[in-house]
Amino acid sequence: GGNDGLNTVVPYGDDAYYQHRPKIGLPKNELRVLDDHFGLNGGMAGFERLFKDGKMAIVHGCGYENPSYSHFNSMAYWHTAAPNSGDEYGWVGRLADDMAPDAPANYMVNIAARQSLAVRSASHVPVVFDQPERFIREAFHEERDELDLVHDVGKVTNDSREYLLNIARSANEASSQVRQAWESYSSPVDYGVNSLDLPKVVSLIDAGMPTKLYYVSYRNNAFDTHVFQNNVHRRLLTYTSDAVFAFLQDLERIGRADDVALMIFSEFGRRVPENDNLGTDHGAANNMFVVGNQVKGGHYGELPSLTKLNPEDNLAYTTDFRRVYQTVIEGWLGHRGSGELLGGNYQPFDMFA
Repeated sequence: GGNDGLNTVVPYGDDAYYQHRPKIGLPKNELRVLDDHFGLNGGMAGFERLFKDGKMAIVHGCGYENPSYSHFNSMAYWHTAAPNSGDEYGWVGRLADDMAPDAPANYMVNIAARQSLAVRSASHVPVVFDQPERFIREAFHEERDELDLVHDVGKVTNDSREYLLNIARSANEASSQVRQAWESYSSPVDYGVNSLDLPKVVSLIDAGMPTKLYYVSYRNNAFDTHVFQNNVHRRLLTYTSDAVFAFLQDLERIGRADDVALMIFSEFGRRVPENDNLGTDHGAANNMFVVGNQVKGGHYGELPSLTKLNPEDNLAYTTDFRRVYQTVIEGWLGHRGSGELLGGNYQPFDMFA
């Protein structure tokens, strides 16, 4: 929906923020103060704890040249890491192809009602599901009995048939693994109003799923805050903050918190000045977050100027979003040579211990 980064990580130390937002600007006494310049939205208790514990990196000014203000176009740019290219494969999918060219089963999981462009791959078939208990590959529902026998199929001489049977076998096995993992999952950790499906990720990790790359989306979001923004925005940020903090706690519970990093983004920020409806319109540069036990917490990237805006009254980007992607790919996943994958080298941050 395009999260309002300025009312998420609030530059309360800059008077220009309040000049642009005399009505919806958040006063310091309503913030979770991080330092002499920034405070988090008051609803973000979990993010405050993570930042002060040194487990959260805030990356400022993330964007790209010639930004699109269309939700659909901008999401496609972030999903492919190739603005204005029309690339048919997602950056996570291409990463999987690079990291595991032999395409082992269940390397990527996308928890959503429909597959994201981000995980579309030339070689890998991602596991895509919404509700684990209903994950039976509904397209094959009428062939369940036949699918249950797929593992008994012997040598197949037709290459195309063998390929399709391998996909069917993988789908059948994945659906069983996902359902069993979710049925076995039980946690005392309180995620609050959970909109991010992160407990499902924990259940799969705990069950030993061989997945390296997980992709989740915010459920039923309302971040497109054109009208009467502040109350609904705070509520959405509370849901996000609570869920991410709980995710780290849940990973600690199963002894895997040192093995996981989480990157958070939105397709664009909001315009700097408030509008006449006590909201904000589609913008450009925004902040990103990287969270985890192995993250070197703090601020990264140059803070965009609030007085030198672009012609549409938006923040000028100071950090190419692909620099953060490259930071995670190389610094966390340890995969070198991501320049070709991302269409350039973006000087990754020193973000991981």
